Amino acid sequence: MEMNRAEIIAWLLEDDPAIQYQTRRDLLHEDSAVLSDLKNRIAEAGLGRAFLKRQQPDGHWGRAFYQPKWTSSHYTLVDLRNLCIPVTPEIKKALALILATSIGPDGGINPSEDIEQSDVCINGMFLNYGCYFGTDEEKLRSVVDFIVSQQLADGGFNCRLNRSGARHSSMHSTISVLEGIREYIAAGYAFRAEELNRIEGEAQEFLLRHRLFKSDHTGAVIHPSFLKLVYPPRWRYDILGALDYFQSVGYPYDERLQDALDILKEKRLSDGRWKTQAHHPGEVHFQMEQAGKPSRWNTLRCLRVLEYYDRDA
Repeated sequence: MEMNRAEIIAWLLEDDPAIQYQTRRDLLHEDSAVLSDLKNRIAEAGLGRAFLKRQQPDGHWGRAFYQPKWTSSHYTLVDLRNLCIPVTPEIKKALALILATSIGPDGGINPSEDIEQSDVCINGMFLNYGCYFGTDEEKLRSVVDFIVSQQLADGGFNCRLNRSGARHSSMHSTISVLEGIREYIAAGYAFRAEELNRIEGEAQEFLLRHRLFKSDHTGAVIHPSFLKLVYPPRWRYDILGALDYFQSVGYPYDERLQDALDILKEKRLSDGRWKTQAHHPGEVHFQMEQAGKPSRWNTLRCLRVLEYYDRDA
């Protein structure tokens, strides 16, 4: 039996403080000042607290900055940012450690001892959580310089540009950088902000030119994984992550979003919710949700996307 909107919201509000916070902020449109106590609870209970408790004494999660996937410091910080957790001493300790030990010769964040070239996907994700958690602008400058240097002529990004000379941008790399630029601009940083605003528009246009998942030459689906609704998304691109990004920056309705919006509607379950279709394989601290079952995270994200664009259209 189909649940109405009020029933679905009630179901979302039964869960973790992070889900409650984003539901009340994004679907009920409650003022963020009113929600400050609830946001603080993300660090004190549920998923947020569970992640924080798994930090190692040296300041890392997992074995180091990037290993293993998905329990490393990098991917744990991505998860914590997506929970909208407030900055905590544990997070500050990890960020200070990363900035002290993982800046590569090219200025980017680079966890590798063998590969000199930094990875633009990693740097886009780092910019995302680094800005969200309030890293000093001075410490972000070399990362910004590196990201700016990696833009391709088609407007997007590809982590293979500085390794093997890629000529066409990657959807994975481009969304990672766009999410980083979003947080940089939202935080009010000034260094190269005008350039990043321009780059943001060009990278958005790259995704839109592909209607978020199609070849711009043939119209064929670029990869079937782009159509799977997976949470957490890790570094991988999919249409829900892209649509959620576009609504998060207040991007107005564009006809080139419609194919992806239609697919979200088609994937809605008969009861009005959405499921997590799969998990990306790898070591995890714990499963946030069970694959194949109704998903609060995907239901929340789908609702805020569809309600934003149905209203705007």
